[in-house]
Amino acid sequence: MAAVSSILADIATLSKADIDTLKNHFAKMFLKSAVTLEEKVKDNRFSDGMVCPVCECIHIVRNGHRKDGTQRYVCRDCGKSFVATTNTIAMYTEKDIETWETYIDCMINGFALRKTAAICDISLNTAFYWRHKILGALQNMADSVILNGIIEADDETFFPVSYKGDHKNSKIFVMPRPAHKRGNDNHVRGVSQEQLCVPCAVNRNGLSIAKAATLGRVSTNDLHAVYDGRFDTNSVLVTDKHNSYRRFVNSNGMQLVQIKGGKAKKGIYNIQHINNYHSQLKKFIARFDGISSKHLNNYLIWHNFVNYEPESDVDKRSILLKFVLTQNMMIHTLDISKKPSIPFAA
Repeated sequence: MAAVSSILADIATLSKADIDTLKNHFAKMFLKSAVTLEEKVKDNRFSDGMVCPVCECIHIVRNGHRKDGTQRYVCRDCGKSFVATTNTIAMYTEKDIETWETYIDCMINGFALRKTAAICDISLNTAFYWRHKILGALQNMADSVILNGIIEADDETFFPVSYKGDHKNSKIFVMPRPAHKRGNDNHVRGVSQEQLCVPCAVNRNGLSIAKAATLGRVSTNDLHAVYDGRFDTNSVLVTDKHNSYRRFVNSNGMQLVQIKGGKAKKGIYNIQHINNYHSQLKKFIARFDGISSKHLNNYLIWHNFVNYEPESDVDKRSILLKFVLTQNMMIHTLDISKKPSIPFAA
């Protein structure tokens, strides 16, 4: 009884999000779903009929089973054999659907890798690669976002350049600057080439765009690389007095409202939403123990989905699980580690 009392006392100190995750974890331990991962993917991915994941043709027939009992299919057009998870990030996984659902819960709650690995009973490496496979698949959703109405934008969000993880490719990676030693102030003060600039934009409906653009100050070309095709031309763009936005708007045919430094608003227009976005983004990034620049765009998308998508957390879990398990894209772990050190938008 003493052990039980101790456990109950520990549970009482948990946050609501931790308690919800614990409830889901134990519920899935004792109520295992009869639906397999393959069946879950098939029901969502091919809800409108079977389509070849290679050539996208519809002349599909059953083609026996694998040794583990998984149904195989063959395309009559290209001759390729496949299963429901072929060319998805769930391909080759040995974990069940409950593990993926629990992992998605952890991502919606923004849990760290070690905590996520412990909850899902997976290794730290698996937790890391699943995170970036999921966020890599989520890039497709983020790239389809188009802002309209009143859009607030700013380019004053900077993150220090980090080459964390690049040293694993020591045979091909050359450090472009002297290493920064802990405890020493080796960073250049002010905006410099050691800072990664991330232009950000939000509208009044809660949709957002953020992507790493350049080192140091942003140019008009950098804004085009991030925003072209992402703003409705009938929108109003509200920014500070940066000249790059004036040139950007002139070539996109949008209306521009610029607010002087130190001013909170101009009539019905203000930049409070983008300022709040910056604050939320900085807090989100600070939760993690240093982010490599090569993965920064993934964390920007993660933040946008968790904190700025208008749906409830329950809906976000369902949307994220369905999206990442049914996207026709396969991300290898080697692709993740070999990302460019600096992820420019251009």
